[in-house]
This record gives sequence, C-alpha cells and structure tokens, in this order.
Amino acid sequence: MMSQDLILNVDDTEAARYAKSRILQRAGFQVIEAASGGEALAKVASDRPTLVLLDTKLPDLSGFEVCRRLKQNPDTAMVLVLQTSASYVASPDRVHALDSGADNYLTEPIEPEELVANVRALLRLARAERELREVNRLKDEFLAILAHELRNPLGPIRNAVELLRNLDPYAPPPQESARQMIIRQTDHMVRLVDDLLDVSRISQGKIALRVAPVELGELMRSVLDSVGEASARRRHSLAAQLPEEALWVSGDAVRLAQITGNLLNNAFKFTPLGGAIRASLVRDGGEALIRISDNGIGIAPGQIDSIFTLFAQAGHTSDRVQDGLGIGLSLVKTLIDLHGGSVAASSAGEGQGSAFEIRLPLCAAPAAAGHADHAGNADNPRHAGEDATGGAPAAAASARRVLVVDDSVDSADIVASLLSYCGHEVAIAHTGAEAIRLALEFRPHLVFLDIGLPDLPGTEVARAMRKLPALAGVRLVALSGYGQERDRDNALAAGFDRHLTKPATFEALQAAIHELDAP
Repeated sequence: MMSQDLILNVDDTEAARYAKSRILQRAGFQVIEAASGGEALAKVASDRPTLVLLDTKLPDLSGFEVCRRLKQNPDTAMVLVLQTSASYVASPDRVHALDSGADNYLTEPIEPEELVANVRALLRLARAERELREVNRLKDEFLAILAHELRNPLGPIRNAVELLRNLDPYAPPPQESARQMIIRQTDHMVRLVDDLLDVSRISQGKIALRVAPVELGELMRSVLDSVGEASARRRHSLAAQLPEEALWVSGDAVRLAQITGNLLNNAFKFTPLGGAIRASLVRDGGEALIRISDNGIGIAPGQIDSIFTLFAQAGHTSDRVQDGLGIGLSLVKTLIDLHGGSVAASSAGEGQGSAFEIRLPLCAAPAAAGHADHAGNADNPRHAGEDATGGAPAAAASARRVLVVDDSVDSADIVASLLSYCGHEVAIAHTGAEAIRLALEFRPHLVFLDIGLPDLPGTEVARAMRKLPALAGVRLVALSGYGQERDRDNALAAGFDRHLTKPATFEALQAAIHELDAP
C-alpha cells in the first residue's frame, strides 16, 4: 500500500541516491530526488515533503546548512530531517547534525531494514505531532467560541441592572447592594473568560507586550485603588508602602497592572475575613521589588514548587465558595518572564500566610514623563468595555439617532432601552439585511453592530454600509464576543470606527456616542 507521505531523497552521488530511493519505493513510500542543497531547498518549498533524507556532503551547501535553514524557516520547520553520512564521519559531526535540527542521524552503509524502520518511526512521530497540533487548534477555536457564547448573555444581564438603577436611582440600600453584587459577579465571569483566552494566547506565543517606560509607583497606586472595594468587602486591612522616588521599568503597563492585580486578588481569596494584606515597592540594587504578603491560609511546603503551574489550587478557606480556575498565578509567572523579571512565592507553612515577590529590571526615566505609561491603557483588549460601575450615568450627549443591530433580542432590547432612557432615538435590527435597509430609512448617526449575525457577518454589513453614499457620515461600532487582537484588526479593516468586546458596559456605550460630539 502506497504511503501518503512524500519523501525527498537528497544525495549528490547518483548511485547512492538511486539505491536509497529504490529501498523506500519498495517499502511503499513516494520519493522525489535532489542532487544539491539548493535544489533540496527549492523542492521542499514547492513539493512540501513530509521527510527529507539528507546527505551531509553536498556540492554547494553542506547537509548541516540545509537542515539549519529548513528548521529556522517557520514554513518548513516541521519537515522531518533524517541526516545520513559516510562511516568515516566523526562523532562531533553527528552531534553537529542533531544540533542543526536533524530529527535523527544514520551512518552509511545503511541496511535497508534500518533505513525503512527509521523513516517509519519518524513518520509516526510526525503524525502524532500533527494530531496534537490539530487538537490544540480545535481547543483554541473552542475557547474562542466559548468566550463568545459566555459573553453574549452577560451583556443583557449587566445592562439590565444598569437600567434598573437608572429607573430607580433612590432604591433602598439592600436593593442597590443586590444590584452591585450582580455587576461584580458578571465582571468576575468576564475576567475568568479573559484568563482562559490569555492561557490560549500564551500557549501559541500570541501575547505581544506593548512596551514603554512605566513608573511602578503610580501603577501600584492605581491598582491598589481599584481593589480597595474588594478588600473592604472581606474586611481586610490593606496596607501599602510605596517609595517617594520614581521607579521606572520597561514593560506593558496594562499587563503589569494585571500581574499585581492578580496577586492582590489571590491574597484576598486565600485570606479569611478580617485578615491583613500588605503591598510594598522598593528599589533593590538594579531591580524593582514588588512584595505582596498576607496572613492567610499559607502554602504547604510541598506545594511551593508547583504553585505557578497551570490549574494549580493551593487550598481554600471555609467562607469562600469559589477559588477560580487556578490559572491566575500561571499567568503571572508567564507575563513576568516576558518582562525579563522573576516571581517567587514563600510561606512558613499552612496557616502561616504567604508572600509573593516580583523582581523587574529598572530602566532609565524617560526624557518626557508624558510619553510614558503609568496606570494602564484603555485600549487594551483585557479591559475593553470595562468601566466603573458606581454612580449615576453621565449626562447624555446631544440626542442622536442610534441603530442597534444584534441577533439576540434580549441584547438589542436592553441596549435600546438604556439609550432611549438617555434621550436618544433608537431603532433595532436583528439581521444584516434588515440593518442595511433600516439604516437607509432611519439615517442613524451611529450604529452598534453585532459581528455575529445569522445572515451576514457584521464585517460584511459594515463594508456594505461604507459603500452607500447616504450613510457616508455614520459612525460604526462593532459589538463582539470575540475580543482578540485580530478580531479588532478585522473590524477596523472592515470599516468600523471602534470595537467593543461584549459585555459592553453602559459607560462604554455612552462613551462611543459622546465621541460623536468630539471636535
């Protein structure tokens, strides 16, 4: 039975090349040939063989160099290389071949059975690796769909609470407390979804840091302000010790805020009610040292080494129902590694509290502090659509005509109700075709357009609207459960002015409308 795997046999000696090709063809493999390194590289690019049987001695390029180029090129790195050479080749050359990326090495003369067995073994590994990559691809696709499906119902829930608050701004404290709880838990669900997606992005090497000088003192103050309410709810005492001098590091301000926020929230979760948490920032030689400690449940000695492992759970307190997914500390370590820093955990044992220390290399202060990042970047995907939840809504901008397009009736209705409450004239569509027709009749100033519509993708609807002269001045805002960088890029390329990740808060919707009044 003929194998579906194609093998490229590279040897400048015609007799040796013929002999190896015949052995492989008799074993059922498809074989093509090349007599030089340049020809081999060209045939790999054009014919995409699964395996290259590569002699080390070639007239133009050495087999070592051919192998190195194949393995360093992302388009050919997964091609298997079985290197061969004459029996007089020294051991260091065999080591050199493997260091160049060869998957195995054989010394001639090679017995036919040995050659076929090695080829089959490498192909089995290749098939297993392809299957694993496919599983990873399906996993990432599943996580993206899961995030989309989880975010879709969160929007109506959160915005319905906002509408109730606006309709009854003087509700009794217990009622307002219940509303705040719903909003907090909705936001918590969004953060869990974001953490899952971050794990997927990191595993694929898709996390890109937006590096700029960051002043850690100001960043820490901002993070501590943002977690103050969470600390108060658990009646924790939260003490901070920050330096008077500015400590600058080169990093992504939003990711650094995420790191310190994760560690503080971790301390809240694993410290019983009424506990004490302390955060400090100091200079330690050429490094900035961030230390977050608590007097909580502590960490058993046997768990210290695994605490940063994905899905690790160190324990729980009796008053806490939910411990999370066990991925927060894994994200912390990975993000710190990307910043060239280090993170370590310590504990005297169970019931003795714990401490986490982050070390980041200091950098020179920027020439103009105004060009540096401090407490974060509102355009970061992780915080898209996340705003403060307290207080009454800001005064509406000039009354506008707004078209809301979403195949979810609940999502469209609640957004329309909120905007109508603010004095805007609102129309609703549930399909792409209906959106285009209604836009021509209604002539909206702004369209909130869902990306995932049943008949047409939201991106196609946006492109169609951009081609209509009657809609030349309309502002298009994408609403999507997909929040990765490529999703935002695709939306902007399709003609959207802005991209909001679901659940988009009331404040984010208002901000998009207020931008119409910006000079």
